[in-house]
Amino acid sequence: MKSWIRWQDWVALIAGAYLALATIWVGTSDGAMATMIVLGALLVIASLWSLAMPTSMSGESAHVVLGVVTFISPWVIGFADLDGPSWTSWVVGVIAVAVGLAALPEIRHQAAPTTQ
Repeated sequence: MKSWIRWQDWVALIAGAYLALATIWVGTSDGAMATMIVLGALLVIASLWSLAMPTSMSGESAHVVLGVVTFISPWVIGFADLDGPSWTSWVVGVIAVAVGLAALPEIRHQAAPTTQ
């Protein structure tokens, strides 16, 4: 499989960048801001890894794990009462999980040995 072409990784990259940059236009607390920037940057890094190494399952697994962590972060860090940062985290978390899971069958198909 060619690198830098899987749409799921591009969507995760954009979602991660949005999460990190949303702190500019969404009113946040210090904890929310730090959480969003760190998780957004990690999602961008995982996406770049997946784009560069398209047969590696670790990048897609990272998308799923980071998506779950992003989704629960408003409750864990304590900013669920702030609408902007919490909704941003929930939506980006769902997107990260969805695209991570959507790419797994494609990776499994590429990694499966071919019989002739």
